[in-house]
Amino acid sequence: MKLPPIMIRRVICTSLPLLLGGLAQAADLDFVQEVRPVLSDSCYNCHGPDAKARKGKLRLDDRAAAFKSGVLTDGEMLKRLTSKDPDERMPPPDSKRVLRPKDRAKLVQWLQAGAEWPEDDRHWAFVPPMRPVLPKVKNEKWSRNEIDRFILARLEREGWEPSAEADKAILLRRVTFDLTGLPPTIKELDDFLNDDSPNAYERAVDRLLDSPRYAEHMALDWMVASRYADTDGYQNDRLRYMWVWRDWLIKALGDNMPFDRFVTEQMAGDLLPDRNFFTQVATGYNRNHRINSEGGSIPDEWIVEYVADRVETMGTMFLGLTLTCSRCHDHKYDPVSQKDFYSLFAFFNNIDEAGLGPNNGNSPPFIKVPKSWPNLSEAESKFVVPAPTRVKVVQTSVPRPQPGAPDTVMVLHERAKPRPTYLLNRGLYDQPDKSEKLKPATPPVLGVWKDEWAKNRIGLSQWLLDPKHPLTARVTINRLWQRYFGVGLVKTSENFGVQGELPSHPALLDWLATEFVRLNWNLKAMHKLIVTSAVYRQSSVASPDYLKKDPENRLLAHGPRKRLSPYAIRDAALFTSGLLVEKIGGPSVKPYMPPRIWKSISNATYKQDKGEKLYRRSMYTYWRRTVPPPTMMTLNAAAREICIVRTDLTTTPLQALTMMNNVTFVESARFLAERVLKTQERTPAQRIGQAFRMVTSREPSPDELKRLLADFRFYLADFKKRPEAAKQLLTVGEKKVDAKLNAVTLASYALVANTILNLDEAIMQD
Repeated sequence: MKLPPIMIRRVICTSLPLLLGGLAQAADLDFVQEVRPVLSDSCYNCHGPDAKARKGKLRLDDRAAAFKSGVLTDGEMLKRLTSKDPDERMPPPDSKRVLRPKDRAKLVQWLQAGAEWPEDDRHWAFVPPMRPVLPKVKNEKWSRNEIDRFILARLEREGWEPSAEADKAILLRRVTFDLTGLPPTIKELDDFLNDDSPNAYERAVDRLLDSPRYAEHMALDWMVASRYADTDGYQNDRLRYMWVWRDWLIKALGDNMPFDRFVTEQMAGDLLPDRNFFTQVATGYNRNHRINSEGGSIPDEWIVEYVADRVETMGTMFLGLTLTCSRCHDHKYDPVSQKDFYSLFAFFNNIDEAGLGPNNGNSPPFIKVPKSWPNLSEAESKFVVPAPTRVKVVQTSVPRPQPGAPDTVMVLHERAKPRPTYLLNRGLYDQPDKSEKLKPATPPVLGVWKDEWAKNRIGLSQWLLDPKHPLTARVTINRLWQRYFGVGLVKTSENFGVQGELPSHPALLDWLATEFVRLNWNLKAMHKLIVTSAVYRQSSVASPDYLKKDPENRLLAHGPRKRLSPYAIRDAALFTSGLLVEKIGGPSVKPYMPPRIWKSISNATYKQDKGEKLYRRSMYTYWRRTVPPPTMMTLNAAAREICIVRTDLTTTPLQALTMMNNVTFVESARFLAERVLKTQERTPAQRIGQAFRMVTSREPSPDELKRLLADFRFYLADFKKRPEAAKQLLTVGEKKVDAKLNAVTLASYALVANTILNLDEAIMQD
């Protein structure tokens, strides 16, 4: 028997109390924060922005369209949500969408209450940040700056208390790694521990921010996100020369270039009124993408790929949006259409570049770098017009451009005749929709374009950096927060869209974003603000109760505890051993690599460097896209094929095996041992204690020291029986052992040092 509509509604109303299971009253539901995320997860795939994928002509992402359909008010959607019939129940089983009972209950609750949907229903991230009022807190004395009030207010609402301040040594180690990528020295530790002045920590932070190590460390994150590499990628993976851009990056960050200028030079340094050689080099940021040189490739296809890569990278780094989705169709979740994508595409579609790369070397446009770089004369600092791209057909009938030599760097340069831009059906280069020629434009949902802005990359930069832009400042600040706490205020730092996670502290995120703009985009000021906060200075020790309730520490009831980056792990081992060569800039270097790895993939030969090049910081390690440095990849480095702003750090047995046996780490252990043998310390306990402190920034406990001493005595006895084995250990690595030292003793200390370098604390900041 089929029930009349009124009876269906009665059945639903009768069962509603059980279905809701104690949720808040309907009036308490926030559409933007609670209802739309559920609609997005479960409904937008079939009833969202993408017109081509839309089922039943029903839109649930648009307020007017949703109400016009009638399903929100006539009981149809309510019926589908509560039906037990698999043919009627939504979402249908074949959609592969799972609607959790509590989320289904939310939608039922919302519909039952009248489907309240505010007129201004913009996703939170598409609303320009407004500077919030600082929240009131009970424990006024705990806060050191404004950040703390937002964190404490949330903790107090939960009935939680923040942790005590971290031990001084731990705190200095944490902030030194965070700001420089290296551990503090023993002298720095002792000076800090002996400084009882109230501003000792702030002075330490200022010292670290002024260090050249700071600029290198910050540059590394930008390099990775910008997909910097020393080869083109794809099958041929030809050589390229982009290290000059890396030099520019380090200098810009060391000079604390305002972020708005920093971005503008990289996006449009070739178009600026005050353009020069340095602003031109900055545009190499947009040439870090992969370039195909494979015979038989179609140049027009790859020009499209390069331009699309720039759009997608901009979307990830500055907008925190998955623009890639809208390349082939209207975005399924966010209000970004395919037309929006190709309108952004038009900003980058006038670069004078070839679709196919050369056999080896830089692909045009490129400019020659003076030998005096980066200390250029006034004449050398002037803007250089790149030579026109010349393409010739070689014997294999492949049109290739003339390559740039090692003394060149790839840059941006506009074509004399603009290249037309059309929407590409399904994103295919050979299927343009020529019914409309697209002009450069930005998605309307992300703010108004001002008439005074030029319709080029300068205008695009102005749009990105407009104080009222809803995303750029938020996205950038969120990545800074992620750097220090392991997780951003928005966990999905690559996705602020409807499918991204909601911010854990939305008011704090907006305050930081507006503060960033208020301080004239001063990066060092924002770094200092975060690391001098009470929340950052907390002990990382957490109660079992807190860990159970908040395993990711999103509420920040305790300090951050995170594993070091792959680069910092290697650099710290070299640094504590005294091997690290702290030369800044220059071409990439080729340190130790397992034999024949390149040859197995690309039939190329890896020619290892010698001397000091083996011991440069990891940011200078030669990066081949098809065969990235295996140690870095084992330790969770991003491959740099595309823009990545969030990586998952793991701990695995393979990592431990690498750190115990890799040449770099064994050699570092050798020289850490040699270093402590040459100190004033005389007893094994003193020497081992010194090595332990160099690596972990603390004294070993009596039990730890006892175990390490037992290991040392075992190794010493064993090597006395097998002196050749000791000598063999000391041959690992290129740097020669000090012949004045006893080989048996040195080898014994080296194995103890290897153990210390493999401790959990050696690869953790706390």
